[in-house]
Amino acid sequence: MYQSFDVTARPEQGPPRLQKLRRELERVELDGFLIPRADAHQGEYVSERDERLAWVTGFTGSAGFCAALRNSAGVFIDGRYRSQVKQQVALDFTPVPWPEVSLAEWLIEQLPQGGTIGFDPWHYSAGQIAQLEQALSDHDIHLRQSENLVDLIWDDQPAAPSQPVTLHPDSQAGETVAQKTQRLSASLKSAGQSAAVLTLPDSIMWLLNIRGSDVAHHPVALCFAVLHDTGRVDLFIEADKLAQSDVDLGRDVTQHAPSEFLDFIGGLNGSVLVDKATVPQIVADRLGTRMQAGVDLCALPKAIKNTAEVEGSAAAHLRDGAAVVELLAWLDTQAPDSCTEIDIVKHLEELRRLDPALREISFDTIAGTGPNGAIMHYRVTEETNATLEDGQLLVLDSGGQYLDGTTDITRTIAIGTPGAEEGACFTRVLQGMIAMSRLRWPRGLAGRDIECVGRMPLWLAEQDFNHGLGHGVGAYLSVHEGPQRLSRTSDVALQEGMILSNEPGYYREGAFGIRIENLVVVEKATALPGGDAERDFLSWRTLTYAPIDRRLIVADMLSTDEKDWLNTYHSEVAEKLAPYLTPHAKAWLAEATQEV
Repeated sequence: MYQSFDVTARPEQGPPRLQKLRRELERVELDGFLIPRADAHQGEYVSERDERLAWVTGFTGSAGFCAALRNSAGVFIDGRYRSQVKQQVALDFTPVPWPEVSLAEWLIEQLPQGGTIGFDPWHYSAGQIAQLEQALSDHDIHLRQSENLVDLIWDDQPAAPSQPVTLHPDSQAGETVAQKTQRLSASLKSAGQSAAVLTLPDSIMWLLNIRGSDVAHHPVALCFAVLHDTGRVDLFIEADKLAQSDVDLGRDVTQHAPSEFLDFIGGLNGSVLVDKATVPQIVADRLGTRMQAGVDLCALPKAIKNTAEVEGSAAAHLRDGAAVVELLAWLDTQAPDSCTEIDIVKHLEELRRLDPALREISFDTIAGTGPNGAIMHYRVTEETNATLEDGQLLVLDSGGQYLDGTTDITRTIAIGTPGAEEGACFTRVLQGMIAMSRLRWPRGLAGRDIECVGRMPLWLAEQDFNHGLGHGVGAYLSVHEGPQRLSRTSDVALQEGMILSNEPGYYREGAFGIRIENLVVVEKATALPGGDAERDFLSWRTLTYAPIDRRLIVADMLSTDEKDWLNTYHSEVAEKLAPYLTPHAKAWLAEATQEV
């Protein structure tokens, strides 16, 4: 299977590892060491070798960090992980709500007499370090670059990944490597920059029309690259990754060993563009005054999907939606007390694997029933595996990495007969999802400008959820892709071709969770009669097709327009997915998509 159910970290493993780390602090005369969930590439997802945060603390979330001091250790987590961290870390570690409490504020409180904090300059961006140094400047707390102290004590640390690279066909990419490099190098020239340093693997994969498998569930190869204003690319990747699949990147791409990267960029001339948010401190140090801080040159072009990428994603979603329907139809035949979370995850993966275009799942499937559903990024293990029970809700969040697209879908499913409160909360979440799906907005608005639309039904009941309304999604790339987001902090204007998730939720710790998620793509809105002709509006096109559980809907809470949207959507689900389904699933879907 693509997914395992092993327990990868235990709370009791943390304290002895923390003690070993503290002995290293004494040896190198540091008062603390910072442990991010990051690698040298500064991407969201890391290989097993780089899971230092989980190894030391036990916390396995996809975002967070630890500040390990001689007498205290804080694990900083955002709102998505407030429940999860309580279960995963020992009492030797203190969960710190972040960003409500900043790292600087916590360090100042913990070190009133001052001190020196070490960090690996590969694992923190120049922007992060500059911001932290400024916040600590008046408190006699200093930062010092250090070798990675976790690597020194991690005796059985996994080896660096070295999986083969494959070519991504131009027909699916919708653009050749030469077209991309010439387009981006022209922007370098116009800005007076001689080169751009790329550290994010998904940007490099997109630019060179290649894919890899160095990181679980994400089709990327770990590497660095330099794009020159001539259109030439220097790629820093292990040669064996290319040789295993006999990949020829063409005459304008030169392969180098990753060990040559720092010396190479040290010899660059002129102004060099780097992403200020992700460039490692050590890279910034090597570039010095030649560094021009900006944004990743590939980020926005990658986010704005071309026709081939959008239509490939739409096709992948139809096949993926059919697999989800087969799972839901099967689930309805299972007695609640005979089916577990792992049973569901395994069966869904088996159904997805019937598609020859599937290459991976896009993340560990979240199948949380009852209280487990309230853990937003729950990962089921052999130890946590729960049996379904009558009256519970099941949150099922999953996706696939297909050759033609990346999928991400969440459905909340009634097991037996849940209570009235669960139904009311579910209906508010559904209303938020429908409101965002129906939205039209003037061109130029960003995620922060419209995100509240999906929260309003919950807000009216004084309810909310601690995650963004939506994230960007790649085209057979990362399931979490920037720079576009539906978030209070996102200032990137939404543009045609951007694919995002629309996923409001509600979570009651210890009781139940609810989330409904479709992927949507930005399109130019069709003009409406009576609209302002001089204004330019955008809208969504839904990519995800699978039924929403009518058994949880309180129909009287829905307006006529909301019912019309849901009934139209369900009619399209039945029509579009029918050709892909077995007779049993097709009959089940016909019933599941009856009008509300």
